Amino acid sequence: MTSHLPCSAMLLHRSPLALLLLLVVTAPAVAADPALDLSTLQRIEVQPERINFRSPREQALLLVTGYFADGLVADVTREASIVSDASAVIDVRDGIVLPAGNGAGEVTVNIAGKQAKVPVEVGGVDQPDPISFRTETVAALTRQGCNSGGCHGAPSGKGGFQISLQAYDHALDELTLTKGDRGRRTNSIEPAQSLLLLKPTMVVPHRGGLKLRTTDYAYEVLRQWIAEGAAVDAPEGTRCVQLELLPASGRVLKQPHWRQQIVARAHFDNGEVRDVTRLTLFHSSDDQLATVTPDGLLEGRHRGQVAVMARYLDQLVSCQFTLVEEIPGFEWTNPPANNFIDELVYEKLRQLQYAPSELCTDDEFLRRVYLDVLGALPTLAEQEAFRANQSPDRRAQLIDELLARPEHAQFWALKWGDLLKLQKSEVAESGVYKFHRWLVDAFARNMPFDEFARQLLTAQGSTYDNPAANFVRALDESTEAAETTAQVFLGSRIQCAKCHNHPFENWTQDNFYGLTAFFNRMSRKPGMRVEEEVIYEGREGEVVQPRTGQVMKPWLPGGAALDEHALNDRRRAFAQWLTAPDNPVFAQVAVNRAWAEVMGRGIVDPVDDFRQSNPPSNPALLERLAEEFTQHGFDHRQLLRTILNSRTYQLSSQSTPLNQDDSRFFSHARIRTLSAEQLLDALSQVTEIKETFAGLPVGTTATELPSPDFKHEFLETFGRPARLTACACERNTNSTLSQVIQLFNGSTLQRKLVAKENRFHRLLEEGAPVGVVIDQLYRAALCRPPTDVELQAAVAHVVSKPTPTEGLEDFCWALLNTEEFLTQH
Repeated sequence: MTSHLPCSAMLLHRSPLALLLLLVVTAPAVAADPALDLSTLQRIEVQPERINFRSPREQALLLVTGYFADGLVADVTREASIVSDASAVIDVRDGIVLPAGNGAGEVTVNIAGKQAKVPVEVGGVDQPDPISFRTETVAALTRQGCNSGGCHGAPSGKGGFQISLQAYDHALDELTLTKGDRGRRTNSIEPAQSLLLLKPTMVVPHRGGLKLRTTDYAYEVLRQWIAEGAAVDAPEGTRCVQLELLPASGRVLKQPHWRQQIVARAHFDNGEVRDVTRLTLFHSSDDQLATVTPDGLLEGRHRGQVAVMARYLDQLVSCQFTLVEEIPGFEWTNPPANNFIDELVYEKLRQLQYAPSELCTDDEFLRRVYLDVLGALPTLAEQEAFRANQSPDRRAQLIDELLARPEHAQFWALKWGDLLKLQKSEVAESGVYKFHRWLVDAFARNMPFDEFARQLLTAQGSTYDNPAANFVRALDESTEAAETTAQVFLGSRIQCAKCHNHPFENWTQDNFYGLTAFFNRMSRKPGMRVEEEVIYEGREGEVVQPRTGQVMKPWLPGGAALDEHALNDRRRAFAQWLTAPDNPVFAQVAVNRAWAEVMGRGIVDPVDDFRQSNPPSNPALLERLAEEFTQHGFDHRQLLRTILNSRTYQLSSQSTPLNQDDSRFFSHARIRTLSAEQLLDALSQVTEIKETFAGLPVGTTATELPSPDFKHEFLETFGRPARLTACACERNTNSTLSQVIQLFNGSTLQRKLVAKENRFHRLLEEGAPVGVVIDQLYRAALCRPPTDVELQAAVAHVVSKPTPTEGLEDFCWALLNTEEFLTQH
């Protein structure tokens, strides 16, 4: 059998020396860290603990971790000496273990007097082992970026050459690479003359630039595959079922030891485990914090938390690292903790050496918590009542009071109206009012969040009698239902998987249509009343995967099993799985969304983008919040109460030299711009000139509007979403030139300033001194009195004008244009 292999294939199969020469360029070529003090090394750990070779082309990179007396954990792979005790069976070069002949033996790892042994078993070295198209050829193309979205994996390919994005479609890849363009891309007689090799190595002009070098292992894989006749695997061939990364996620690396080798090991359905580091594509979640070389070597740049993503075939996994360093002047002062949130935030801050800011002042807390819970500023009377309360737990008392107020339900109904696409074009005019009222009632009653989700996802019947059915009404197709549900309740943006496997997550196209199958039997018909629809569950209707033509059974993330009887009502079966107490994803997404609403940033951010390459900034905090949320019966109000009472929430927004670089770990409060509705209501409250909306009672606030169908130029200018998608990103929080113009001379603000019945006109008519008027305006807008300097400057300006009215109009305009008013500190 061997005699029929091409000479190059025989060389790789038969000669360990050839393998060693080939691997010289693939072995990590990074110098050892001279700063390591090996005299304090206490023990070492070697991974993997056992090696089994079943092919002459296999290799294994040994990862050696050192544990030092001062608690340091560091990669000492390059400092270690690795020796084979059976050279006829095992070769070793630069930390890489290679098969030399059938048999068994050990390799011994030595460093600074510490020793560890790794057993090695070798078989099949004397047998031919052709390159596997599925597990090697395609992996080599992925590793080099040939099938990325910017290259030949684009929907139309590049230069007339199209392969599937990230190798999601083996049938297409087989056809294109073996028969496409009449087979001119491969040349089995002269493999090195194949276009598949000539173009990416730039021997022949290539618009994509240099993608492959003749010294790359991927080049040799492709060359040998072509030399062997460009064969494809049998349908029942070996498949990768899991990708494992070493070391395990969560390792802390301390400067200057910010280098860490990562090893990728593929687990196959036949039980084999192989080192696939040289066929794995690595990238960092944040190149500003750390980079990762093509060979999997992490190199830190700045302190923080970073994830390394690894893709081998359709398997995508991540490994998270924390990079720490000694910061001059840092000293942990053991600040008090109000609850477990502070304890877990402090643990991360102490590890990264970010000192938390001091508590915000009572005035800052008052304004912040009113805006977060009610969406409105406190009145002067409410401010005075809070300041008059001398109880040591007055902040906790205020939080309880605000959570129980009806405005809280109105404000949070607004937030969820955005996510559920509550607008006339989706649910009709009657649906807008009924669905909005249902949302308000749900938050007013503090409906358990699992029940909230179930009612939305399983709603049936009349959209008049069961307003939650308007959620289904707003979803035109089953694919849209799957996308919206995943984004809102699973925190996953799965839209990419509609056409191909997700490039950044483990969502395949099969997964997408399997999830869609839960919603494909949703049906609707006209009701008896105007604009009424009746939602019901049909008895038939299957989803067909458009690429394969396969009928897709309902599929749950994580591959959870489904009771066949439960599938009689598919939406209910999905909702029961989703909201089950043992499903951590549902609770984590919910608490993360609530956290982001009051903290200005999610623990996972964006809040609807949970994926391997976007890990949480504080995993322990997210898990604990989710556990507490579940244990308290998915009590949304209790969740908010816990967050708002934490010292973390109540920290000042004023950063310090020891935390000014932190934007992810909550060492200080995040300054945020007011939302469009908050800002319009605040302008109305400060000036005491109410806004009017056509068709709604006088006195209706912007935060009470049921939908964006009530047009208002000011709200549109300041980023009110049109509610066309379920993405939180639709609400624009970026400053624009239009906003500047609107505040500078827009009709909304100008009308309120010149109105004869506004706050400062009324106070002047009542005989109030200018200083008192200015003081009231400061308190109404900023929830604090003016400083002496501010008061003197304001009074001086007002009295310099021909009339106090003119001066106060100028002053109020300037006050309402300050950063302090326009933002939440």
